Amino acid sequence: MIIGPNYNNKSQEELLKIIANMAKRIQFLEEQNAAYRLRQFANKSEKLNNSNQASLFDEAELPKHPEKILAAEEEITIASYTRKKTPGRKPLPAELLRVPRIYDLTEAEKICACGCDLTHIKDEKSEQLEIIPAKIYVIEHIQKKYACKKCEETIKTASKPTAPIPRSIAASGLLSHVLVSKFQDHLPLFRQEQILRRIGVDIPRATLSLWVIKCAELMLPFMKLFHDRILTHDVSFSDETTVQVIKEPNKGVANKKYVWLFAGGPPEQFVFYYKYHPSRSHDVVEEFFTDYSGYLHCDGYPGYDALATKNREIKLVGCLYHARRKFVEVAKLAPNKEGVATYVIKLIAELAHIEESIKNLSSDEKYKNRFEKSKPILDKLHTYLKENQPTIPPKSLLGQAVSYTLNQWQKITMYLTDGRLEISNNRSERAIKPFVIGRKGWLFSYSVAGANAAATIYSVIETCKYHQIEPYEYLRYVLQVLPQCKTIEDYEALLPYNIDKQSLVSRVC
Repeated sequence: MIIGPNYNNKSQEELLKIIANMAKRIQFLEEQNAAYRLRQFANKSEKLNNSNQASLFDEAELPKHPEKILAAEEEITIASYTRKKTPGRKPLPAELLRVPRIYDLTEAEKICACGCDLTHIKDEKSEQLEIIPAKIYVIEHIQKKYACKKCEETIKTASKPTAPIPRSIAASGLLSHVLVSKFQDHLPLFRQEQILRRIGVDIPRATLSLWVIKCAELMLPFMKLFHDRILTHDVSFSDETTVQVIKEPNKGVANKKYVWLFAGGPPEQFVFYYKYHPSRSHDVVEEFFTDYSGYLHCDGYPGYDALATKNREIKLVGCLYHARRKFVEVAKLAPNKEGVATYVIKLIAELAHIEESIKNLSSDEKYKNRFEKSKPILDKLHTYLKENQPTIPPKSLLGQAVSYTLNQWQKITMYLTDGRLEISNNRSERAIKPFVIGRKGWLFSYSVAGANAAATIYSVIETCKYHQIEPYEYLRYVLQVLPQCKTIEDYEALLPYNIDKQSLVSRVC
């Protein structure tokens, strides 16, 4: 016997209402399933393309004003940069070592068939790139010791440079190699252990881990200076991502922990600051931005709203591209239909095109162009979303996208108020991406100390990359000098934006 709802006593009108609700529920569940499959298996690119696949949903269709689609300009592809293809092979760097190999004719070949000697007229030169596999060598520190034979009381020994890690066999070059291999090239320590073993040196993974933590401890003063630099400038950025830490005393292995990214400072002193924390609590940003006054680029995480409510001196700058992604997801579910999602994407593409055209202008010129060109498009977008919101199911993907955009509108349009601000939080996302890529390789941090060390080293490496400094050369030099630093001025002189780039190679031996 099947037990179910009793519809015998329902009127026809009530039954039709139940069927309509069920149909909406079925459509909602089908949409959620399709969206899940899209996130799990589809291309992660936000670029839209037209395919012949039939759509299951009409949600992306225009509820009203279809003529606006026809009036919209052609879609502008949003890209971080455009590759410049130059004809021919790119020349090899001039600073690379050249080893000449001269090929000459034999004495017999230098005689012409007519009997005359051939005359050398020119050299045909071509280049071929070669590589020498990594080699490890041992530095022998020999300290001369002297004594007075007359009084037999004085003994003097020549001093040697302080080692980055006391009583360790690792020189600064090896330490720099380990750090860059893991945190820039995303090579886990267990693979580095295997590579070192193949070239004849057996260094356990536990030792490599200890080196990483000790190097991070040496660079901890940099973090305080980075923090101060962010707080003293009135434009900053923030983002976060998850990380797994095995030995976290406050949480289990399965619980999510986070690495936060904060960035800011004047353009010529811009820094990145990574911070590990076992939670995503708003207390993290509130603690970091204590006494901060200025603009903060961020996403829609409510913790930032709590920060701005507590500190009225902070103005949140939202990310328009976060909103765009939600509409892209809707458009991918109905790739052959032009509707609300596609129209919104086209308007945002127009805004992106404006930003691309003014990126090299001064702040004042950016402000003027945005007010004249971008504001009318944003007003059009806001009006369009408000008009169509009542006709869109609020729990659908499109309804969620519209609600998110309207709820974030004040933050999204904040970039119009100052030419130094950005339309998106992409700067933070680009900086958090190396950590995400590295996480796929080394998977987790074993301890809290390891997670904190990773945050410190990522901060230094990403700041080096921003200022176009080679991280390996920088770390190799800095790890030599840090043990001698005594004052704040000593550490300030070693920061990536203060250090003399020419000294990194010439002064390291």
